Amino acid sequence: MENLRDISTGYLKTLEKRSKESRVYKPFQSTGLMLAEILDDQKHKAIYMRLCKIYDNQELIRKARDVAERKSVENKGAYFMKMLKEVGKIAHPKLVRKIKVKKPSNLKLEF
Repeated sequence: MENLRDISTGYLKTLEKRSKESRVYKPFQSTGLMLAEILDDQKHKAIYMRLCKIYDNQELIRKARDVAERKSVENKGAYFMKMLKEVGKIAHPKLVRKIKVKKPSNLKLEF
């Protein structure tokens, strides 16, 4: 039984080490994390990653720095999102919409 406890504590230590390592695999993920740091909003980093995946990263960073420099703004993340909404959402050359073609389900083939 003692052997099991040693294994479980070793496993927990391994999990703790792995949780501290970075798991950034794509450029938009690192840009999203940078936006979260600039805006001091670590809680919503997934939203910033999604924005970086869709919109132009350089434009997002420029706007985030502009918001971060304003001293009167208390909630920088909320102000940044409101600013994106008012500007009409930054021009997004990356976004490509795929048109889905519906397959006819009631098509009858006659032989």
